[in-house]
Amino acid sequence: MPRLHYLPACEDDFEALLALRIAAMRPSLEALGRYDPERARARFRQSFVPACTHHILLDNRTIGFYAVKPEGDGLLLDHLYLHPAQQGRSLGSEVLQRIFAEADRLGLPLRVGALRGSTANHFYQRHGFVQVDEAEWDIYYRRLPTRR
Repeated sequence: MPRLHYLPACEDDFEALLALRIAAMRPSLEALGRYDPERARARFRQSFVPACTHHILLDNRTIGFYAVKPEGDGLLLDHLYLHPAQQGRSLGSEVLQRIFAEADRLGLPLRVGALRGSTANHFYQRHGFVQVDEAEWDIYYRRLPTRR
C-alpha cells in the first residue's frame, strides 16, 4: 500500500481544497441533478475549519483532504475526499485507519454523512460505519470506538 503523508491545512488552502472537493463530488451530484458550483462553494465555505483539516499527500503532492471536528459527544468526519484519479486504490482506507486510530485513542464515536447514491455509502459501510439516520439528500453513519 502506498505510504501517505499528512499536512495541516490553512485558510490559504481554501480554493485548492474546494477544487478537490468539487472534482470528487461532481459525478455523484450530477447523477442526482444537484451539481451547482456556487452552492458547492457556499457549503464548503460554511464548513471549512482549517484547524481541523489535513491535506493527504502522496509523493509530496496533495491528492485529497479530510476534516475531523468535535461534535456533541463524539467526532464528525466532515470531509474526506480523494481526487478521482486516486480513488479505488485503497488510499481512502489508509486515511480512515489514521482517523479511526485517533477516535479510538480518544474513546469517541465517529459520525459521517454521505450523499445519497454516492459510492461513499458502500465505502463507509465496508469500514464498519452503521447507518443511523437519513435526510432527503444524505445518509448518516456512526462508528463506535474500538477498545484496545
